[in-house]
Amino acid sequence: MQLSIVFAVLLACILHSTPSDAIPARARHQTQVNPMMVTMPLKRLHVPRNDVHPQLLLQQHINRGNKRLARMTGRSEPAEHELRAEMHKRMYLLESYSVNSRSATTATGSNFSRRYWRHSKHVVHAASNASSTGTTGGVSALDIQAAENGGLTPAKVPTANNTLGLAIDADDVGYIATIQIGTPPQSFNILMDSGSADFWVGSETCQSQQGTCGNHTFLGSKSSSSFVQSNQNFNVTYGSGSVAGVLCKDNINMAGLQLNNHTFGVANEESVQFSADTVPFDGLMGLAQSTLSNEKVLTPVESLASNGLISSAISSFKISRLADQLNDGQVTFGGLDSTKFVANSLVAIPNVSKVGFWEGAVDAITANGQDTGITGRTAILDTGTTLIIAPPADALAVITMLGGKCDTQQCTIPCTSNASLALSFGNASFAIDPRDMAVLPVDINDPTGDCTAGIQPGTIGTNTEWLVGDVFLKNAYFSVDTTNNQISLAKLS
Repeated sequence: MQLSIVFAVLLACILHSTPSDAIPARARHQTQVNPMMVTMPLKRLHVPRNDVHPQLLLQQHINRGNKRLARMTGRSEPAEHELRAEMHKRMYLLESYSVNSRSATTATGSNFSRRYWRHSKHVVHAASNASSTGTTGGVSALDIQAAENGGLTPAKVPTANNTLGLAIDADDVGYIATIQIGTPPQSFNILMDSGSADFWVGSETCQSQQGTCGNHTFLGSKSSSSFVQSNQNFNVTYGSGSVAGVLCKDNINMAGLQLNNHTFGVANEESVQFSADTVPFDGLMGLAQSTLSNEKVLTPVESLASNGLISSAISSFKISRLADQLNDGQVTFGGLDSTKFVANSLVAIPNVSKVGFWEGAVDAITANGQDTGITGRTAILDTGTTLIIAPPADALAVITMLGGKCDTQQCTIPCTSNASLALSFGNASFAIDPRDMAVLPVDINDPTGDCTAGIQPGTIGTNTEWLVGDVFLKNAYFSVDTTNNQISLAKLS
């Protein structure tokens, strides 16, 4: 009974916590520089998390991916009781490991959470001592530590025009750029999301379930003399969390591109997934097509193009992997950064989405170089999703060929696996680094045991649609072009 009460209390907390030189469009296969392109670095501000076990955060990402896929495909989201059931199963899984561990701590309220964190920290220290490179022979000690502590790893300052650096959120769970808004300009950390089309930041009057919104940067008439609020309401629901507020106009600077009087949202209400102190961003920028927008306004990149600040409404992503410690993630506006990919590997494919997502036809899916026989699939390419969510039969087939397994809880793969999954678009194959397929140890005490796999089954959507997130996108240069309604992918240089 006591354990059930602890589970219920901890689960309630978890469910309300947070689980990231140009080629212009008309000359994609040439390498001249487009002067009307902007690049921004994608960035680690330390925001420690000591309240939730990494495996529970990972279940949040799986739940979020399933909800996001449902919304993208116009189908009913999984019920709240189904998501709670998945979280309960994950918690019982963790408890089974603690019973077999050397800890004899009683599972009382506060000790329950702290016990798992003590185990996590012990593993990190042991792994760090075992290898000066920060690897354990399984999951990188750096990744385990980031999953435990959260925070942002800052990106290097990009050298290309019109480019923002992308910071890494925790262990590659999202990618975040810094832009300036208002007069005088304030810096805002913004999650860059190719799977939605609304741009918003928190309002100075922001409220959440916990009262006022957390330790973030906010926008309003007190902080910006150029801020103009409208009476038009908006609300957006994501795979994880929701916001509601009003539209406004203010000045935005993105990588030196000055976009004045742009219309976007200020959120007066944020769910705790966005408002909590542990959330490392102040707002979200959707970079899908504006036909998808709940705000019914142009996306910032579309506005940049319509105002002649860039030649085409293009957003191009190079997202980085924490374990590589290169910190070279970036998003470029108006073109592609030719220094980030192999020129002769660039392929352009039509966007097959009818509603505004970035969705491409998948030519082939191979595991360890062997054709899986899975055909007729499309993939929604989404920087705002951490994992790959595939129809259950597809996920099981792929994981089995990779030497992993699926049960009622999740799909797993050996943390030390060198198995390779590849997706083909435009007759070009893009392999996923084996490290990205082994996301996090199921037992945090055993970083060379079984890992939660980078591909997980989704129970909603059609049998032909995949939601393909950062597990794949870390392995390709990814560009989306609203002007020509096409997607480009290339091998990283």
